[in-house]
Amino acid sequence: MFSHVMVGSNDVARSKKFYDALFAALGGREGRQDEKGRVVYAHDGALFMISRPIDGEPACHANGGTIGFRMSGPEQAQAWHDAGVANGGTAIEDAPGVRTSPFGQLYLAYLRDPDGNKLCGAYRVPA
Repeated sequence: MFSHVMVGSNDVARSKKFYDALFAALGGREGRQDEKGRVVYAHDGALFMISRPIDGEPACHANGGTIGFRMSGPEQAQAWHDAGVANGGTAIEDAPGVRTSPFGQLYLAYLRDPDGNKLCGAYRVPA
């Protein structure tokens, strides 16, 4: 069901130190930082990420946070996005589509639910 979780942080280095220790205790690897300053942990097919909020506001509960749902393909992601908008959600960020990342191509669709929580339908395009 879930593809990833991202939490916001006002001090990414402090958060990385904390989460590096937590994941090491589970047998995981240290987080990798990308060119945008986000820290990414990969484990058992899922991702956990830390980021400063994109909107420039301070991180707080869920500001900078994203709940990601694993999709079976671009068609499912688009249908998921369309259903969300049709049922009280708001389309945000770029339109659903392929993004290139250091981890390969992703098909992403972003929404805010009626309460403002940021959601992402994510499909990892095969290499």
